[in-house]
Amino acid sequence: MRMRWFFVFFFFSGFCSLLYEVIWVRLGMAHFGVTTPVVSIFLSLFMAGLGLGSWIAGRWMRNLETHSGKYPLRLYAAAELLIGISAWAVPVEMRWAKNYLENYQSDLAVSSLHYYWITGLWLIVILVPWCTLMGMTFPLAMAAIRKLSSSSQRSFSFLYVANVLGAVVGALLPAFVLVEIFGFRGTMKLAAICNLLISAGGFLLSLRVKDAQEKYEIEAKTAKPAVVSSAKLILSMLFLTGLVSLAMEVVWIRQFTVYIGTEVYAFASILGSYLIGTFIGSRIYRKWLQRYSPGDETVGWLLLGLAGLLPLLASDPRLPIIGFLRVPLGIMPVSGLMGFVTPMLEIQTGRDGPMPSTLWDVS
Repeated sequence: MRMRWFFVFFFFSGFCSLLYEVIWVRLGMAHFGVTTPVVSIFLSLFMAGLGLGSWIAGRWMRNLETHSGKYPLRLYAAAELLIGISAWAVPVEMRWAKNYLENYQSDLAVSSLHYYWITGLWLIVILVPWCTLMGMTFPLAMAAIRKLSSSSQRSFSFLYVANVLGAVVGALLPAFVLVEIFGFRGTMKLAAICNLLISAGGFLLSLRVKDAQEKYEIEAKTAKPAVVSSAKLILSMLFLTGLVSLAMEVVWIRQFTVYIGTEVYAFASILGSYLIGTFIGSRIYRKWLQRYSPGDETVGWLLLGLAGLLPLLASDPRLPIIGFLRVPLGIMPVSGLMGFVTPMLEIQTGRDGPMPSTLWDVS
């Protein structure tokens, strides 16, 4: 029952995080210009904040192993509560940034390097704190689960699937439906309500943790030790997969915008296709893990390298492919393989630490 609660938490957490990202990108385009550098800055800072929060919370939890499961669960609830505040804070902060740029002492051309430097500094202040809180949610939840169950490998893949599934909905529903009905502010308030409910649910669940602690201690003594690979090698591979996937996304936006119509819809379509592929890949990995051990996925890496070429073929105007089908046909194979190999890398580190679930973690 408890893992089902976490599945619900992470589905809606992923939904809210990607909803915020899609809305923030659209607000950023409205305030700072519809350009590829602006989109790149947003994606980079979103990922940087997620990674920073994941690292901070992971180290924090490893230094507090003596605490019961109540402690990380309540921190998780507090993080979700704070994330909800971003629905009101980010639009205000972006207006401040826009006013600053408009009243800057010297004239700034929208496409100038100076303009992007100042915009980037503002966006660091605006986005990174909120994204850091989002990045903290996964390690906090996993730290709580370690106190409740010894099946850390299965629980990681279980929550990874939930998080990615929520992210798929959060990437597509706001861009094509919710914004048109409720507008930017109304859509973000909806996300804030979800964050509040997650926070309340996490706190209430923490009140029931005490009864499960003895069960964890018994399971931990009988559990088989995890197979731990070279941490530096695994972290390097995680870094490279994140670097390559984010770089490819920026290129994909340029490639497929001509077929989708606008950068806004191209961004949402690419993000949705990537997340659907990641979800499918993570589901396949979860089934695969029932029969095999982490570390036997050599063919997956080979296929991943080959699949990286498919977006080039799908964007070729000489091929008779319907415009809107080019995005999923080109992107979903490579993202599916990413969804397969990334949780495997995390498990091989021997930690329950997080990893970005979209082109990152979206929790």
